[in-house]
Amino acid sequence: MNRDLTVDDLVFAGIALASGLLAAFALRILLRWLGGHADRTRWTGDDVIVHALRAVVPWAAVVGGAAGAAAVLPLTRTVQHTTNQVLTVLLIFVATVSVARVVTGLVRTVTQSRSGVAGSATIFVNITRILVLAIGFLVVLQTLGISIAPLLTALGVGGLAVALALQDTLANLFAGIHILASKTVQPGDYIKLSSGEEGYVEDINWRQTTIRNLSNNLIVLPNGQLAQANMTNFMRPEEQLTILVQVGVAYDSDLEHVERVTNEVIAETMTEVEGAVPDHEPIIRFHTFGDSRIGFTVILGVGEFSDQYRIKHEFIKRLHKRYRAEGIRIPAPARTVALQQGSVGIPQQRTGEIEPGGLSPARFD
Repeated sequence: MNRDLTVDDLVFAGIALASGLLAAFALRILLRWLGGHADRTRWTGDDVIVHALRAVVPWAAVVGGAAGAAAVLPLTRTVQHTTNQVLTVLLIFVATVSVARVVTGLVRTVTQSRSGVAGSATIFVNITRILVLAIGFLVVLQTLGISIAPLLTALGVGGLAVALALQDTLANLFAGIHILASKTVQPGDYIKLSSGEEGYVEDINWRQTTIRNLSNNLIVLPNGQLAQANMTNFMRPEEQLTILVQVGVAYDSDLEHVERVTNEVIAETMTEVEGAVPDHEPIIRFHTFGDSRIGFTVILGVGEFSDQYRIKHEFIKRLHKRYRAEGIRIPAPARTVALQQGSVGIPQQRTGEIEPGGLSPARFD
């Protein structure tokens, strides 16, 4: 436009800008109200969506108001085009960030629901975020009139060089994806490696797996090493497991009485101790005539791996107390060691004579 700026232009531009701001304020209040309703639902995905919309929708209203104000003002074609491009890029940027939040939030929700733990597999979250931001960046370049075909070609050639330089990093990346996709290990699982490391899997990211052992220390392993290791997962196919407690009683014990008393202690422990399995059927198996006792195994059910220590602790205390009350003896191991008689020669030291200049060397018989 070549006409001069008038008061009416400023009034209409101000109205358009004020309308955008007012709409943004109203939409923010509406989305806050929707967020309150979303908090009361069981599905966490609606919380993620509403949170992302609260960031993008008010900004879209402001950008719309600014675009309306720019359309009313008598700007030259070049200034008008530049203003529209700036506003469009701003809107694409906000939309891209919001979409990245929504998608990564949904991915995090899915990983949490499948693993059943508070930790999350950040490898999927990070890959998703990078992909969404990269797509948004390409859209911005296309909007600005920059051809992305040469850029994609250069990225393809450069990606090959980067892949050759980062073989170990990419190996760990794909190993982590394979571990999670195969569901052999998930965050929250208790695992034990053949090399001795064991603990709860805290997280699996693009390069490494973090394990927290029972002493609350962190063990960091490259994903490639974890994928190649011999491993026991104590959480799969289910969290509940059985533990063995070895017990022994004297030979003069009534085994029927021993079995009945032990079953009662097992049932009491399974019912009253946290982490035990109340519906676990008591199992006792006599198996050994030992040197001083008849040995048997008690099989207990526990809810998950770390519960076994507390359950063993309580079971042994209660069983020992009950055996004492019932007169059931747990004999201590007794071993007889025979010593062969013989003479033991002890060397005697003979006093040496003092020679000039020092002591004479000691001589022995």
